[in-house]
Amino acid sequence: MQKLLQDQTAIVTGGTAGIGKAIAIKFAEHGARVAIFGTNVERGNQVVEEISKLTGEPNGAIFFQVDVANNGAISEAIEKVLKEFDKVDILVNNAGITRDKLLIKMSESDWDDVMAINAKSCYNTCHALVRQMMKARRGKIVNMSSVVGLTGNTGQTNYAASKAAIIGFTKALAKELAGRNICVNCIAPGFVETAMTEEMSQEQKNKTLSQIPVGRMGTTEDIANAALFLASDLSAYITGHVIRVDGGMAI
Repeated sequence: MQKLLQDQTAIVTGGTAGIGKAIAIKFAEHGARVAIFGTNVERGNQVVEEISKLTGEPNGAIFFQVDVANNGAISEAIEKVLKEFDKVDILVNNAGITRDKLLIKMSESDWDDVMAINAKSCYNTCHALVRQMMKARRGKIVNMSSVVGLTGNTGQTNYAASKAAIIGFTKALAKELAGRNICVNCIAPGFVETAMTEEMSQEQKNKTLSQIPVGRMGTTEDIANAALFLASDLSAYITGHVIRVDGGMAI
């Protein structure tokens, strides 16, 4: 197998489960050293161990317990990654939460928490890292939005707003960094089989499936494959783009 990320270093936020874990493993399989940001130490250490066994590289992955909404904590963690690995070539902003409610029932903290974890975290990581990428005159940034950021969804005004914000952020940052050979792109997953979608009732799942032309929910592997493409040199002439991985849901 051709290793598309050989000798590169990647940061994956929210990398201890679901889509983030799948991306971290996929990157490691393709030769990258991976720094995983998350809050759950047990799950983080498990992913590091899994990657080490998979690749045979005992130092191929490292976990940092960090709150991505905390600007100071992110800056400190990224400094540690640079000290450990000397460079960061790839950043995947995947961390995200939901606090689903109709707006009339949504508290201020429901709004603020989702915006902080989903959207502000992208500012925190990029602000701390882009200077190093600019000096290196290379880099790949992949931000995780959602099809909901394009279409909206009942009961998710906070989530949809945060994911739409990520799209705008991506496009603006892509323009700022293109001259330094740094590509900034966005993935907008549709409904993916994760712990989040497991909470849906069967009725909700059936209704969702009826809206997906390919007739199935996505897998974390589907999203990881798109992230690998955007992180690799295969996408060297693509920036400011939103790739929908949604089975045709938002056609």
